[in-house]
Amino acid sequence: MWEAEDKAMKITSSQDPTAWMDYGPVWMRRDYWESLCHRWPTRPWQERSQAAKCNRAAHPKKNMHTSGSVSYAIHSQKLCHELEHTPTFYELFDRTHKRKATDDYVSESARTIAEAYDKTMADRNAEGTPQPDLDPEA
Repeated sequence: MWEAEDKAMKITSSQDPTAWMDYGPVWMRRDYWESLCHRWPTRPWQERSQAAKCNRAAHPKKNMHTSGSVSYAIHSQKLCHELEHTPTFYELFDRTHKRKATDDYVSESARTIAEAYDKTMADRNAEGTPQPDLDPEA
């Protein structure tokens, strides 16, 4: 998405998203692109965008993943094929937050989250009973 915005900005030589409407990506419906072009310059969007930029800059280690541009859905499909069952949230989290070569979590925060989720799920579900794929409250 960033590349689509950047390309439109360069083509139009404008930082005004409403000028980009005729230069949307081919993979997106035109009405969706136009809707985004109208939304991006609004004050609430700009405020959230600035806050997100500040948060990412302030906590760079919390933004580390091993999945790159591959979506969770694609990782889930690949893992399902590999494991021959639908992966649990924990399996998917491990796949996207561990380094392949060392099997270590990408950050201390990722390790802490995985351990806390695992402990909470173990506490909530008796041993031997099937656990839900994802417990959002955990």
